[in-house]
Amino acid sequence: MRTEFTPEQLVDPATRRSNEILRSCVHCGFCTATCPTYQVLGDELDSPRGRIYLIKDMLETGRPADEKTVKHVDRCLSCLACMTTCPSGVHYMHLVDHAREYIEKTYARPVFERVLRWLLAKILPYPRRFRIALLLAKIGQPFVKLIPDPRLKAMFEMVPKVIPPVSRNDDAQVFPAMGKRKMRVALMTGCAQRALNTDINDATIRLLRRLGCDVVIARGQGCCGALTHHMGKTAESHNTARKNINAWITEMNGEGLDAVVINTSGCGTTIKDYRHMFRCGPLSDDAIRVSAIAMDVSEVLMKLDMPEGSDQGLRVAYHAACSLQHGQQIKTYPKVLLERVGYEVIEPLDSHLCCGSAGTYNLMQPEISGQLKERKVRTLEARQPDVISAGNIGCMMQIGSGTEVPIVHTVELLDWATGGPKPVAMLQV
Repeated sequence: MRTEFTPEQLVDPATRRSNEILRSCVHCGFCTATCPTYQVLGDELDSPRGRIYLIKDMLETGRPADEKTVKHVDRCLSCLACMTTCPSGVHYMHLVDHAREYIEKTYARPVFERVLRWLLAKILPYPRRFRIALLLAKIGQPFVKLIPDPRLKAMFEMVPKVIPPVSRNDDAQVFPAMGKRKMRVALMTGCAQRALNTDINDATIRLLRRLGCDVVIARGQGCCGALTHHMGKTAESHNTARKNINAWITEMNGEGLDAVVINTSGCGTTIKDYRHMFRCGPLSDDAIRVSAIAMDVSEVLMKLDMPEGSDQGLRVAYHAACSLQHGQQIKTYPKVLLERVGYEVIEPLDSHLCCGSAGTYNLMQPEISGQLKERKVRTLEARQPDVISAGNIGCMMQIGSGTEVPIVHTVELLDWATGGPKPVAMLQV
């Protein structure tokens, strides 16, 4: 694609990167075949190719973002299926992230929308605040039908039936390996996950210890920054990401780390991209070091001696989170691990398509998100599974709100098969 940025514009590192990405696009349109929003809406501007044209025009002219561009960029899930499909290697993720930052700086959203986005940015990344908000929302749930705005309604409807108590396993500490130590790893405990489902981190710690890992919960870590990063709130996302980098570098410079383990794939995609986010600042070298050892929990488990198990007699439908299969290009590891310990693993039709969760997307675009959820649930239930497995809390909440089939994190099933307790979600059926 031909671009016409001026030399003055290209001084800006973000614009320079976007120029590289735009010039790699050849207009082929392969991306439209796997774009969930294009399939739902049928509008070229709601495909990656259409959004690329809008973003190019906005950035090249240097004009403030307009309502049309904002509408179509906001509708993007950032599922990154287009990056998996693209034969030219267009790095759409960096481009749309730049566009969102530019929109945040130049576009005046309606007051109500600004307030909603501010609330999400000030609540979701902070487990204590989020837990309080969930409790308050639970009190207000009987009045949900009276709420006229679908986005506010979606926020109330996302509240889980049971809000788990705080897990002290998320506090800063070190869990020693059981038996001979093979690795020393830091576990990213997350933010929203700590309020919505504490079983995931607990199961991850048990499983890693059982397989020979010292598990470090680093002091000072917190939200990975993804939630605010995808809102275009760069300063806020970098502030929280910076705390993680400092926390993990302290451990790396101390007793050392073999990996930073992430069991929420949406966080994993962002943490692995810290090297890009901080490429121009004083934290560049530290961000590169952290990104180099950041691993999804399935990647770490593939390096360990996961024991083979006998037939568990359980049919597991594996849901591939977009941030894992497209963002990190991890497609087989979770399935291989589940099969190794004895589960029968099946996949739904169109497993490459998004469930509609996508960070805060299900809250800000509830209508499109709802259509994607219905399709995903339908394809999962068509396989008649005993349980659904996923590697991302957002997907679990989204899919779980539309089906009676229990949905659990992949590590919970692996933990159960190797000596841990049966997942709570399966006990409630």
